[in-house]
Amino acid sequence: MVRAFTALLLGLLASPVTSERIDIGGQGVVDLGTFECRDINRSTIVQRVCYEAAHNTLVVASRGVYDQYCGVPPETYAAFMVAPSMGLFLSRNIRTAPDGRYRCEAPDIARRQSAR
Repeated sequence: MVRAFTALLLGLLASPVTSERIDIGGQGVVDLGTFECRDINRSTIVQRVCYEAAHNTLVVASRGVYDQYCGVPPETYAAFMVAPSMGLFLSRNIRTAPDGRYRCEAPDIARRQSAR
């Protein structure tokens, strides 16, 4: 038993560290290496939330599709994470925000991702 555990631990330590890359529908690939990600199990709509505080960028997996939102302030992210209904909060306060304020422009995302 100890040998098996030691072999497993050594195997994990020897594995290459790679960051996760996801496809944002229509906007390209995003590297989640600098994001803080959380799997969500209390929502029927939202499965995963990733936030990058340095650029105020939010990535949300809802119904199996990843969407990215830019310029999301930390206060909005915090409110989203504690909202009684994450799906409703996403729909009302982020996805359909006035003036499309959290919409990401594809060239900005590609430029920032290629600079990493």
